[in-house]
Amino acid sequence: MTQQPQDLEIWFLTGSQHLYGPEVIDQVADHAAQIAAALDASPHLPLRVVTKPVLTESDSIRRALLDATATDSCVGVIAWMHTFSPAKMWITGLDALRKPLLHLHTQANQALPWAEIDMDFMNLNQAAHGDREFASVQTRMGVSRKTVTGHVEDPEVARRVGVWARAALGRHALAGMRLARFGDNMRNVAVTDGDKVEAERRFGVSVNTWGVNDLVAVVDEVADIDIDKLCQEYADSYDVAAELLPGGERHESLRYGARIELGLRAFLTDGGFTAFTSNFEDLGGLRQLPGLAVQRLMADGYGFGGEGDWKTSTMLRTLKVVADGLPGGTSFMEDYTYHLVPGEELILGAHMLEVCPSIAVARPSLEIHPLGIGDREDPVRLVFDAAPGPGVVLGTADLGERFRFVANEIEVVAPVEPLPNLPVARAVWRPAPDLRTSTEAWLVAGGPHHTVLSTALTSEHLDDLAEMLSTELVLIDADTTVRGLTKELRWNAAYHRLAQGL
Repeated sequence: MTQQPQDLEIWFLTGSQHLYGPEVIDQVADHAAQIAAALDASPHLPLRVVTKPVLTESDSIRRALLDATATDSCVGVIAWMHTFSPAKMWITGLDALRKPLLHLHTQANQALPWAEIDMDFMNLNQAAHGDREFASVQTRMGVSRKTVTGHVEDPEVARRVGVWARAALGRHALAGMRLARFGDNMRNVAVTDGDKVEAERRFGVSVNTWGVNDLVAVVDEVADIDIDKLCQEYADSYDVAAELLPGGERHESLRYGARIELGLRAFLTDGGFTAFTSNFEDLGGLRQLPGLAVQRLMADGYGFGGEGDWKTSTMLRTLKVVADGLPGGTSFMEDYTYHLVPGEELILGAHMLEVCPSIAVARPSLEIHPLGIGDREDPVRLVFDAAPGPGVVLGTADLGERFRFVANEIEVVAPVEPLPNLPVARAVWRPAPDLRTSTEAWLVAGGPHHTVLSTALTSEHLDDLAEMLSTELVLIDADTTVRGLTKELRWNAAYHRLAQGL
C-alpha cells in the first residue's frame, strides 16, 4: 500500500500587482506557467505542480490560500513574487494557510540580457525586490516555510523543492492517518506510550485500540484457497526453508503465518488503517506472534510499531510515504547491541521478528525458529542483512509538554562477520559522528529505543517534515558534540515553551 501522488498536487501561486498594467500581468502569468511546468516535469517532484492565476489583491490572495487549506488534494503551496507584490496584501491569506509553504526565490530569466535591459524589464523582473518584501512579512508573522533560491534550470533547485514536496506528502498522509493498536503497549514500558490526544491535535493521526480477538475472528475466517495462493507467492519471492515447504514438517506453521497476513490485511483495509501495532504480551487467540505478516505489510507501506509503540508506527508510515519511489528502504528498527572494538565501533539493530524487507541486501530467507517470549507457537519470519549505504534513524519522544524527533545520520555496513545463529532480520550501522558521541547525544536528548531506519531518505527530508509539523528535530550528525547539543536542547526547550504560549 502506497500513497497515490497522481491524485495530489502542489499549487504554484505568483504574486504581482496592477501598478504595471495588464500586459505585465499577462507576462507574469506566462512566466509562472513556465516555471511551474519545469518543476512539474522534474523527476525530483513526486506529484503534480499546478499553476494558479496571478494574485494581485488581498481578497483573491486570502481566497486562494483558504482554498488551498480546504482542498484535500492540495498538499502544499509554492509562492513566488515575480514583480513587487506589496506584502500587506498577503497577511490575512498567510494567516489562514494551514498547508506547507515553500517560498521559491527565483526569476524567469537565468542570464541577464545586459544590452537590452530597460525600465520595463526592471519593473517586470524584480523578484529580488518582491520576494524580500514577501519574506519580511512571513518572518514577522512567524510563518513556517522552506525557502529555496535559484533558477529552475539548476538541478539543485528542483531537488530541494522535491525534498520539500515529499515531506509535504508525508505530512498529508499523517494528517489523515488511522492507526489500529491490537492490545496495549508492553507493561511498565514508558517510552512506547504517549499522549494520543495531543498526537491527534498536533499531527492529525487517530490512534485507537482494538481487541486482539477482533483480529483473530477475521484471521479464522480466511479461506484455504487464499492461503494456498499466498504460500505459493512466498515460494516465488523468498528462499523458503525446506521444513516450511509443502510436505515439510512445519508447513502448517507457514500456512498459519499466511492466515495471519491475510486476516490482518483484511482488517486494516476494511477499517481504513494505514498503521498498526502488536504486543507479544497480548496475543489473544493468535497461535503465533505476527512476524512474516508484519514484515510484508511494512514492505507494502504500512506503519508498524512493536510492543504497542504507536509513535514509531506513525512515523514509519509517514516516512514510507515520503520515501515512496526512492531507492533504498525504510523499516521499523531497534538498537540492540554494540560492537565496541576501538576504531571499529558499530551498532547492531534488529527486533524479535519485525524488520522490513525493503532494506534487505539480497533475497530474504523464510524461516521458522523458536521465540522465547509470547508463549505461543514458533513464528515464521524473513531473515536477511540490511543493504549497506547512507541512511538516517528517527525516534519520537513524548516529553510530556510536547513531542521531539531525535535523528542520527548513519552509514549501514555489512556485518563484520556472518551471523548464522541470529534468526532475525538485522542491520549494522556506523553512527555519525562516532558511536560514543552519537549514543551520549541520543541519551541526553531522550531518544527512544525504537526507531525508523531509512536508507531512502536524508536528514533534509526529516528537517522539512519537522518544520511542517512545528516539532523539534534534534539531529545528530558529523558536526555534533555532546556539549553543543546539550546547549541546543536547553535553547530548544525555551523556544518551544515560548512558542506554545503565543
